[in-house]
Amino acid sequence: MNSISTCIGHKGGALMTIDATQRSASFQLILETTEQLIKEKGCRQTTLQDIIERTGLSKGAIYHYVSGKDELMGLILKSKAEAMNDQFNEAVASTKGPDASLPIQSITTGIFAHTDDADVSNKIFTYLLSQNDHPKVAAMMRDLYDFSLQMAVRWIEVGQNAGAIPASVDAKQAATMFLTYTYGLRVQNVIAKDAEGALKGNDVFRFILRSLM
Repeated sequence: MNSISTCIGHKGGALMTIDATQRSASFQLILETTEQLIKEKGCRQTTLQDIIERTGLSKGAIYHYVSGKDELMGLILKSKAEAMNDQFNEAVASTKGPDASLPIQSITTGIFAHTDDADVSNKIFTYLLSQNDHPKVAAMMRDLYDFSLQMAVRWIEVGQNAGAIPASVDAKQAATMFLTYTYGLRVQNVIAKDAEGALKGNDVFRFILRSLM
């Protein structure tokens, strides 16, 4: 039986990722600045002009990377998903034997980090959903969903290859259920985060673990 860490394979796999050009210092500055502005002003009130003024970059430099504010926000969400994938990979590399606990804990931690008030992910997600009647935004949200689904399928397959998750589990179906659950958590966080009985990290960890066993 393989150690789960030996089954990680190519780090990026076939996943669609932010390309090397976009990982330049200027692009990272744009992402970080936009995140900070959203924390300060919210998604609707943050403008490209704000980003230009705060970064000191020209309008042309901004448009070199993105076509507009909505695309930039979508790329922030994708970068958050990639960071979560990196954390999963690190957890897998630290796992001895066929044990899914540590990788699943890393996923749970990532889910709750992205729904925390200190993180802009949920604000962006909610804002973009409100713009989903615009074809470009709808396509971008579908792209993000497909990206996240492919990533979740890969996580499950890594566990199956290591013997930590039963081979009988349908990876695509389980990944779809996982996304349905996490999208629901995002909405709950917006509507009733502090409601009595709101799910905690341990609740989510146990749910994910049970659903894969």
